Amino acid sequence: MASDATPVEPLSPPVAADPDARRTVALVVGISATVAFAIVRIVVALDPNRPLGIDAWWHDLMVSTESDPGLVLAWIPSHVGNTVPMFAIALATVVVLFLIKRRWDAANLAIAIAIVVAIGAPMSYIVARVRPVDSLAESIATSFPSGHTAVATTFFITLALIFRRWYIWAVGAVWVLWMMWARTYLHAHWLSDVVAGLLEGIAVATLVWYAMEAVRDRRARRHQDAPAS
Repeated sequence: MASDATPVEPLSPPVAADPDARRTVALVVGISATVAFAIVRIVVALDPNRPLGIDAWWHDLMVSTESDPGLVLAWIPSHVGNTVPMFAIALATVVVLFLIKRRWDAANLAIAIAIVVAIGAPMSYIVARVRPVDSLAESIATSFPSGHTAVATTFFITLALIFRRWYIWAVGAVWVLWMMWARTYLHAHWLSDVVAGLLEGIAVATLVWYAMEAVRDRRARRHQDAPAS
C-alpha cells in the first residue's frame, strides 16, 4: 500500500551570521573618517600660516565670550587630557583590562592609543600649522591636529566598542565635545584642528577595533578547526 506521507526535504545548512554586525558599521565609519581627515589636512596644508574662514569666526566668538568661569571650565579637560595624565589613565585602563582577563581588549586599547599618537605627533611638525598667537594653554608653535581631542576620542570610542554600553558613548560624547570647546576657548587650537583631531580619533578607534576583532575571529576559527590531539 503506497504511503501518503509527504517526503520531508532535507534542511539546508544554516547560514553563518556575522558575529558582530557592528563591524561593517565600524569599517564604513572608519574609512569615511579617514577620508574626511585627509580632506581637512589638505585644505589646512594649502596655507598653514592662515586660519580658515570658519576658524577665524569661531576664534572671534571664543574671544568675545571669554570669562573667568569659562576659563576654569576650559582648563579642566585641558589638564586631564594632557599627555602625562591621559597616558596614565590609558595605561591604568589597559592594566585593568589585562587583570580581568580581557587581554585582547587591553591590546586593542594600547594599540589604538599608540597609533593615534604616532600619527598626530609627527603630523603637527609636517603640516606646521601656526597656532593662534593668543594661545593661553600652549607654547609650541604648531597646532594641527589637536592631540588632546584625538586621544580622548580614541580612548572613549574604543571603550564603547569593547563594552557595548550606551552610557560610555554618552560620557565619551560629552567629554570629547567639552575637550574640543575647551581647546578653542583657550585659543590653543583653531576649530579645524579639533575637528581633525576628532576625525583622526574616530578613524583610528574604529579601524583598530575592526582589525582586532577580525584577527580574534580568525584565530578562534583556526583553533576550532584544529584536529584534537
